[in-house]
Amino acid sequence: MPTGIIASLDHEGRGVTTLDGKTIFVDGALPGERVEYAVYRRKPSYEQARTLRVLEESSDRVSPPCPHFGVCGGCSMQHFDPVAQVAAKQRLFEDHLWHLGELRAGQLYAPIHGQAWAYRYRARLSVRFVPKKGGVLVGFHERKSSFVADMRQCEILPPHLSSLLLPLRELIGRLSIRDRLPQIEVAVGERLTALVLRVLELPEAEDEVLLRDFADRHGVVFYLQPKGPATAYRFHPLTGPRLSYLLPDFDVEHFFSPTEFTQVNHSINRVLVRRAMSLLEPRPGERVGDMFCGLGNFSLPIARCGARVLGVEGSAELVSRAAENAAANGLGDLAEYRVANLFEATAETVSAFGKLDKMLIDPPRDGALQLVKALAADAPRRIVYISCSPPSLARDASILVSQKGYRLAGAGVVNMFPNTSHVESIALFERVAAR
Repeated sequence: MPTGIIASLDHEGRGVTTLDGKTIFVDGALPGERVEYAVYRRKPSYEQARTLRVLEESSDRVSPPCPHFGVCGGCSMQHFDPVAQVAAKQRLFEDHLWHLGELRAGQLYAPIHGQAWAYRYRARLSVRFVPKKGGVLVGFHERKSSFVADMRQCEILPPHLSSLLLPLRELIGRLSIRDRLPQIEVAVGERLTALVLRVLELPEAEDEVLLRDFADRHGVVFYLQPKGPATAYRFHPLTGPRLSYLLPDFDVEHFFSPTEFTQVNHSINRVLVRRAMSLLEPRPGERVGDMFCGLGNFSLPIARCGARVLGVEGSAELVSRAAENAAANGLGDLAEYRVANLFEATAETVSAFGKLDKMLIDPPRDGALQLVKALAADAPRRIVYISCSPPSLARDASILVSQKGYRLAGAGVVNMFPNTSHVESIALFERVAAR
C-alpha cells in the first residue's frame, strides 16, 4: 500500500498529500502525519483515499469520544484536537482569500470558538424502519452513505437530546406509521425542546396516545409536519412556552418556529452577534441595511444600538417573523422589513432600499454575488459580511475590493460547527474611494 506525508487539510477536513505529482485526499489523516492509505476513487488529476494505518502520528491527534466515529457521517474531525481544528480552519480561510480573491485582511481577528461538544441545538435526524437491524433507527446518515447510522448517543447534541435517541427508536417502532415517518427535526429553545415529526401519513388514534405519553414523560413538545416546512403544527402539548433564543448582551429574545432557520450553536451565535456589532458600530441617526436578515438575528441588535435598520429577506414568512420579533422586543419603530430576492439584485432594486450608511450581509452558501455587484457609488461606507462559505466570500470580497472601492480591513473564522470541516467567518470592509 502507498504511504504519504500529509501537508495540510482540504475544505472537507481530509489530509492532502501527493504521489507522482497527483494530489491525494486522505480521509482521517492529519497534517504532519505519515500514513498508509488505500485509494477508493481515481480521477485524472486527483485521487481519494482512506487511512489504513498512521505510521507517524500528529501531536494533535486525539481519541474520538464518540463510539460512532468513523461510521456516522456527522463529525469527521473528532480525531483532531479542538484547538488545532480552529487554527486549521483559520489557515484554510486565509488560503481561500488569497488563492481565490488575491486578498489578505488588514487584521486577522481572534477566532470565535467555544465548547466542542453538546453545542448543537438544531438537528435533522433521519428515521428508518430496518427490520434486519432490529427495528427503527434514528440518527444521522452513515459516512458517504444514505443509510442511517445505528446510533445510541450523540456527543454534539445536548445531553437531554442524546438520551432520547433510544427512547425515540422504541416509540416510533410502536407506531402504526413507523415506515411513514422519515425524519425528525429537532429545535431546542430557552424554555422547550421541539421534535418535529415529518409524517407521510397522519398518526392514528392509538399513535396519538403514545406520542402524548412520550411528550409528557420526557418533557418535549411534538410537532407534526405532513408536507413542507410551513405545514408543521404543534401537536402536544398544545399550550405552554414558545420556542425562542436570547441575545442577553442586547436584551433581545427571538421567537421562532421549529422549522425556521436559526443558528445551531446558540453560545457561538451570541459571540458572533457581539463581534458583528462591535465591527459595524451602529449608532443613533444611522440607517443600516441587514441583507438576508432571516428572523432578525442581527437586525434587532442593530436597532437596540439605536440605529434604524432595514432588514431584507427573500422569505415572506421570515420577514413576518422578523417584524413580529421587532414588535415583541419594543423595536418596531426602528426596524423595517422588506421581501426581496437578493440573488437577483440589480442597481435599481438596491437603490430602492434608500440610502444606507452601513450594511451587514449574512447570505447562504451561495454568497451575495449579485448584491455586491449591484452596489453603486453611494454604497454604505462600512460592510460587515458573515459567511458560511470561504469560496463565496473570497469571490465577493474580490469584487468589493477591486471594483467597488472597499478594503478588507479585517477577517477571522467562526467555529460554529466544532469537529466538522465547516468554516464560517466574519469580515469587515471599509470604503476608501469613490468609483
